[in-house]
Amino acid sequence: MATASSSSPSSSGVPERRGIPAAAFVEDVQTYLSQLGLDVNSALAFLQERLQQYRLVEMKLLAQQRELQAKIPDIEKCLDVVATLLAKKGAGEALFADFEVSEGIYSRACIEDTDSVCLWLGANVMLEYSCEEATTLLQSNLENARASLEVLVADLQFLRDQVTVTQVTIARVYNWDVHQRRTRQVAGPMDS
Repeated sequence: MATASSSSPSSSGVPERRGIPAAAFVEDVQTYLSQLGLDVNSALAFLQERLQQYRLVEMKLLAQQRELQAKIPDIEKCLDVVATLLAKKGAGEALFADFEVSEGIYSRACIEDTDSVCLWLGANVMLEYSCEEATTLLQSNLENARASLEVLVADLQFLRDQVTVTQVTIARVYNWDVHQRRTRQVAGPMDS
């Protein structure tokens, strides 16, 4: 996505955030066009393309955000189950739990006193951990997921700011062009 205008600092002074180039706020359209060496139509096409690139990145980030927002409650549920197993450990009583077999299909399980649990790691891989190791791993995963979600939210806010700046720039270039055409029209009949 990096192009000629990504070297210009944005209104926030940040040239990019995690590979997302910042949009430069255009104070003077004529200077902007001459610096890029573009005419109005080329500049508008460039800005529209940049806007589309921002939208594409936004869709990807929103998908990642939804994924993380779904993952966090699952990790929290796993932590609760492991904590319950640890609390009941050595009490001599069986634990009854409902678990999801498939979407919308649940089964009841009787869990005897246990020292270990099996966790899905992804890619069809399941490993057995002691309850203490599982707790540590799940807490680490939860912290990482929450931190990733915070970064994604900040990225999305940065991206939305860049979309707004780009839309304003498109409007400024277009309005400047309309004003220039009108000025030439008014000046044109006087010259003849």
